[in-house]
This record gives sequence, C-alpha cells and structure tokens, in this order.
Amino acid sequence: MTETRRPRVFAPDDPKLVADAPEAAPPDEIAPPDAAVGTAAGREPGTSVGGLFLSAVAALAGLAIMVSFANFVSAALAREDWIGWIATALLAVILATGLVMAGRELIGLVRLGRLTRLRRDAETALATQDRAGEREAVAALASAFRGRRDLAWNLARLRDHAGDVRDPGDLLRLADRELLAPLDAVARRLVVKSAKRVSVVTAMSPMVWVGMLFVTVENLRLLKSLATLYGGRPGGLGAFRLARMVIAHIVATGGLALTDDLVGQFLGQDLLRRLSRRLGEGVFNGALTARIGTAAIEVTRPLPFLDAEPVRVRDLLPELLRRPGQAAT
Repeated sequence: MTETRRPRVFAPDDPKLVADAPEAAPPDEIAPPDAAVGTAAGREPGTSVGGLFLSAVAALAGLAIMVSFANFVSAALAREDWIGWIATALLAVILATGLVMAGRELIGLVRLGRLTRLRRDAETALATQDRAGEREAVAALASAFRGRRDLAWNLARLRDHAGDVRDPGDLLRLADRELLAPLDAVARRLVVKSAKRVSVVTAMSPMVWVGMLFVTVENLRLLKSLATLYGGRPGGLGAFRLARMVIAHIVATGGLALTDDLVGQFLGQDLLRRLSRRLGEGVFNGALTARIGTAAIEVTRPLPFLDAEPVRVRDLLPELLRRPGQAAT
C-alpha cells in the first residue's frame, strides 16, 4: 500500500526544491508518426473498413446474381419438357449471335487497322519516293475497294491510266484523284447533314441531357458512316476506337479552339452575343460535329490529300447555316 502525501507549503524560489523529471516512455508505448498525423488530421481508421465492407457486399450481391442465373439455366436445361427445350434453343441463339457479333467486331477492327497501315505505307512511299512501295499501296487500295459498285468505273479508270505514270508519287495522286475524290464529296454531304441535325436538335431540345445524348449517338453514327465509306466498316468497339483516334487528332491539331474561332469569324462576335442561348449552343454543337467529321475523314482516309481538295470546317460552315431552300452562292 502506497503512502499518500499530505499537502505541504513551500516557497517557489526555495533552492532545495528539485523537480522530478518525467520518466521516458518505453519504446513500445511511443505512437508512430503516421498514427499521430492521422489522428491529428481527423482520419478515422474505420473509413477504409467501410469502403471494404461496401465492396464486399457488392461483390457478394453480384456473385449471388450470377449463381442464381447459373442455377436457373442449369435447372431449365435439365428439364425434359417444353421449358427445357425452349431454354436450350435460347442458349443456342445467344451463343450463335454472340459469336457472330464477336466476329464482326474483330473484322471491323482489322479493317480499321488496314486503313491506318495503308495510309502509313503511302506516306512512307511518298517521303522516300519508293516506286515499288507506291505500287503496293495502290494495289492494296484497289483490293480494298474491289467489289464496290459505286467505284467500278473509277477502278477501271485507275487500271487504264496506271501504265502511263512515270514519275514517283504520280500513281498515288492518280488513285487519290480517281478513287478518293468522289468519296470525299459523299463524306462532305454526310458531315453537313449530321451537323445540321445536331444543330437543330440541340437548339430545340427541351432538356439538356436529351440533346447531349443525341449529339453523342449522332457523332458515333457519323464516325461509323465515314469509316464504312472509306472501307473500314467498324462495329461498336471499332467505333469507340475510331472516336478515340479522332479525339486525339483534334486535340493534337487544336481543333476545338479553331472551331470556336471559325464560328465567331463567320457569324461575327456581336451576332453571336445577340443570339439566344439555345440557338448559340445549336450552332456551336453543329460546328463541333462538322469538326469531328472532318477529323474523322482525315483519320479514316486511306491516302493523304494529294490532288483531291481537303474537306475543311471553314468550307462547311456556310452550308451548315444556310436555310434548306436557300441556293448556294
């Protein structure tokens, strides 16, 4: 039993008074720096535990749904009555359509990659003045377009005039002029029509999310149409890959700022400020769709623009803002 100390009176300046030094805490009782900092910052150790709890619950729920579906399918297939036969037929349809969809996606990715390789080979042949590489690129281009009825006459003209070419680069220019220039005109019309639809729907949409959803769907449809026109034919995955390539191209060339400047120069800053907010959004979204379309043409076109006239946004804006019955000047 310890002896209790009674209160005593002492003077603060007494030289005989010695303060007892506090005993040092043992190493095991010293809190680590991270714990001290975490406590001072207000972080509780249960925060990460809560996130782990929610993740485990979500994973368990997903696993339960998968197990229930697997049990349902197994039980349905094990039956010998009409339910089992219907389940078997549905499973066969799911597997067959899944294989077809996967095959189409794979073919679309291969064709999209072929366009990229063809353009790269053509640019290399032009830079190095490689006559053999130039002939291989034109042969690959003609092979990609073989069987298309809209290019049968153009392919025949290319074959007839290919023997008259002598200088390096002229064969690719001939292919650009005979095969791709007519496709560029079709691509131009596709971009203008899509941009007009985006402009009208965005300006008239009662809700913002409806307009944004339409803009997204319309731009993806435009990308697929342009890639199909130039021989790509991408599927769903190919369209998203193409969208990533187009966005990277626009960012690399500063296309967003260029589109804004072109709209301002064409309409005038004063007129843009006086337009209603919805109409201004429609005009800008239509111009942005036109910029995405021109970037998609540059990305999916199997040859660079040589003799054919490039499709530019500044040339599409007058058609975008022209009224349907107004004649071109």
